Amino acid sequence: FIDNSQEGNPYPPPSNMRPIDLGVQEWENGRIVFLCYSFIGESECYIYDYMLSGEIPQDIGNLINLRHLIFSYSQLHGQIPSSIGNLTNLTELKLHFNQFSGEIPTGIGNMVDLTHLYLRGNQFIGGIPPEIWNLVNLDRLYLEHNQLTGEIPTEIGNLVNLRYINLKDNQLSGEIPGSIGNLINIIGFSLSNNQLSGVIPYSICNFAQDNPYVWVYGNQLCPPYPDCLSDEQIHGSWQTPGGEDDQQDTSECEEPSLCDEGYTEIDGECYYQSDLDVLQIFIDNSSKTIDWYLDTDSSGVIEPLELGYQRWEEGRLTYLQCEDNELSDVIPSEISNLTNLTFLGLGWNQLTGKIPPEIGYLINLTHLDLLANELTGTIPPEIGNLTNLTHLYLWSNQLTGTIPPEISNLTNLTHLDLLSNQLIGTIHPEIGNLKNLIYLTLGYNELTGDIPESICQLVDNGCWVHLTDNQLCPPYPSCVEDYVGEQDTPNCD
Repeated sequence: FIDNSQEGNPYPPPSNMRPIDLGVQEWENGRIVFLCYSFIGESECYIYDYMLSGEIPQDIGNLINLRHLIFSYSQLHGQIPSSIGNLTNLTELKLHFNQFSGEIPTGIGNMVDLTHLYLRGNQFIGGIPPEIWNLVNLDRLYLEHNQLTGEIPTEIGNLVNLRYINLKDNQLSGEIPGSIGNLINIIGFSLSNNQLSGVIPYSICNFAQDNPYVWVYGNQLCPPYPDCLSDEQIHGSWQTPGGEDDQQDTSECEEPSLCDEGYTEIDGECYYQSDLDVLQIFIDNSSKTIDWYLDTDSSGVIEPLELGYQRWEEGRLTYLQCEDNELSDVIPSEISNLTNLTFLGLGWNQLTGKIPPEIGYLINLTHLDLLANELTGTIPPEIGNLTNLTHLYLWSNQLTGTIPPEISNLTNLTHLDLLSNQLIGTIHPEIGNLKNLIYLTLGYNELTGDIPESICQLVDNGCWVHLTDNQLCPPYPSCVEDYVGEQDTPNCD
């Protein structure tokens, strides 16, 4: 160090200086354990009689007993030799405010007992070595005022003992990882004046709440900002270096959304995108037939919120009435996404295909109206999952198969209308479970067999029953003799 500081140095150490007189030293058992020199600033080894310059010699790696190495506020330059990684007993490495260049050596990651790492105020380039994020005993990490690039990795969250970290005035980019929330012992924290983007993770509040020494100004960070940070901490002020230059550059930020993730803002209100998507499918499927009267804003496009009469609560679709809107094609399976629906009215349209079994996911439905369409296939047994139903209207379609016994699960039904389909099979005795029915129409189908006596429980409760034009066989329960109407009985025994 003495020899390297002679050339081009206005304040070189005396050329005849003894090595043991350089800076402040401590030795144990004939090996140096403490070496400190600072032209200014470090009170423990402040020496203004001379200044160190030149490069750190490769032989620094021989000082394997060293625990403290401090060379600050000098004119040392060049790259830090890789041999410094041999100093595995270091607890303190301070090389700040010199003129070091190149990349930070990865060998620093070998110093597993390191608590203080000061490399600020140099000309380091490249990324922060990933090995540094494994130094879990670090208490202070100062890398500010360099030209460091790259991103801050999630591994920063490993440094749970860190109390002070300063990475300001570099060229770091990318987003601030949410793992910074692990640094709960932080007293001082600065990422200011870099090129960081994205949003500030709310986990920063784990240490930033009521902490005035947390700074992120002078980046490209986007709102919304955590409430635990003040405007000054986010945007700087006239008191911070740079003044107006410390503001966040939000030119690349998207406009802040009023809505939570998964929701879309329309005219200042939030709507669940998945619900909007289902409405769009109905519109797309019906593009050749849909009633253009629905285009209420005359934009030439029917938008999801223009489809029929709707009610929304807290951004979710709860009521959809689209009767007589000339909807066509099939009921999409995606209808299962409308899990908050209580009313679904799709009657008097041109819907075809089967009733999708996914309709069984709409467990909040109280009213299901699919009447007067062109629906085919069987009534899906999953309809028995809709235990909150009070009104079920499927009349005037082309439904086939039997009445699924699962309908007897719908004990809240007051209206069950299956009129004018092609239903076959018998009327299940479990129909008597529907004790709240006041309106039951099964006429104009191809139902066969006996009428169960349990239907009298409904009639006795005041239920109006319509059974005409089936193939139901006598003798009929006396309670429904007035409701049987004409039956096709040649196949009856």
